[in-house]
Amino acid sequence: MNDSPVNDILKQLISIDRKTKKSIYIQVSQQIINAIQRKYLVKGTKLPGTRKLSTLLNIHRNTAVAIYDELAAQGWVKILPNSGTFILESDANTPKLRAKSFNNLKVYSYANTTGFPFQEAFHLASTKEQTKAKYSINDGKPDLRLHPVQEFTRWYSAAMKRKMLLQKWNRPSQFSNTVFQIQLCNHLNVTRGLHVRPKNVISTRSTEMSLYIVSQLLVKNNDLVIVGELSNYAANTIFQEAGATIKTVPVDSKGINISFIKKIAQKNQIRCVYISANRHYPTTATLSTARRVALLQLAKEYKFAIIEDDYDYDFQFKGSAMLPMASADANGMIIYLGKIGQSLFPSFQIGFVVAPENLITEAKNYLELLDKQGDLIQEQIVSELIDEGEIYRLIKKNTNIYKERNTLVCKELTKHFKTIAKWKVPSGGLAIWLEFTPKIPLLKLAEAAEKNDLYLPKTVLYQNKKTCAIRLGFGHLNTNEIPFVITKLKKAYLTITA
Repeated sequence: MNDSPVNDILKQLISIDRKTKKSIYIQVSQQIINAIQRKYLVKGTKLPGTRKLSTLLNIHRNTAVAIYDELAAQGWVKILPNSGTFILESDANTPKLRAKSFNNLKVYSYANTTGFPFQEAFHLASTKEQTKAKYSINDGKPDLRLHPVQEFTRWYSAAMKRKMLLQKWNRPSQFSNTVFQIQLCNHLNVTRGLHVRPKNVISTRSTEMSLYIVSQLLVKNNDLVIVGELSNYAANTIFQEAGATIKTVPVDSKGINISFIKKIAQKNQIRCVYISANRHYPTTATLSTARRVALLQLAKEYKFAIIEDDYDYDFQFKGSAMLPMASADANGMIIYLGKIGQSLFPSFQIGFVVAPENLITEAKNYLELLDKQGDLIQEQIVSELIDEGEIYRLIKKNTNIYKERNTLVCKELTKHFKTIAKWKVPSGGLAIWLEFTPKIPLLKLAEAAEKNDLYLPKTVLYQNKKTCAIRLGFGHLNTNEIPFVITKLKKAYLTITA
């Protein structure tokens, strides 16, 4: 005869650790209480008799009696002579009891692995590393210490108090363009030489989110995506997760090689070409005007998209930043990505996508799934920063600071690395492409540097048969820290070459 459902539940839920000092009747009673609290055993359920319970759990009958006596004493069950033992209503105010032994349904020791198969993302392995080093080199991130905390505290508080904010949160739908969308377009038109309206733009949380949305709309399995031979690893990961086949082409001092792209286009259908608008990532080389024109013509002829990532537009030290190719695109071949507020704390930076209206319409639908809520406070603040001209003041102020740091880091590199490495002083951006001559093992350099309190993440190291270089980000270091960091890097170099 099959066991009753209650007996099956008890066999699944209860396990006994005979090596622990805790009494068996306490172990079992705690697990039954836990089951009652979790509604696995509900009010009115009749528990098996003490003989049956002792058989189910392989325990002495006296222990089974002690279990029910303990449960009755705490008010979890009621023992009726000649009728049996019944579950009472659990007290909702009673703290949930943690049972150390809880067999198949281990509610307090969450599973480490799923009980079902799923598609693991091969390309999404984390690049984060742990370090205790005081100093670090990154790939060109800004200095968060320059964020105007006091001003933003005031602006944030003011934005929170605006009555219009609640109206925006509660609106069922939106048919007109918001002030933020209009201000964003104004900002892009003024700074990037564009001629866009809200129907041509969406805002996102980051450039990476922008590229993810675009890749989901643009790329299908095995579509061919062209990138530089050395390129943005995060962008490559996004393309690969969308199912793209990535093909690399050479990059020189004039940027990505268009002749190679043409040869590929003559033999294969290209879906898109990914480029950097001002400075190629990671080498900082600027795509020449002649190559820009040639790439646009090639895109029009072979019907592929150009994704133009303007990841560091705000940081220009010499002259004016080169306007994006999107500013001269009359045929709808370019999808332009970037972010504004790069001088601000990351929470206030806003990514954007500029493209023809039909693509933006689809991108908005996709964004609605990913980020329906958005951040109205962020939009309110950035709108006012643009309208009042504050964002331009911050860009100008911080650019002068980064220009000073750029000059200093080049001076320190000349002092310590002039005969063993080469680099070009960038016209902008927060990183320098430092190439070692002769080549050295960069992983050993990173190990030696960390022992000297300087952290070099693997994501800034580029080494293959042709290349031995570091993308040396300096923006996050002030003028006191830069000499220390370059000295420590030189000390690590001497350690591995001695």
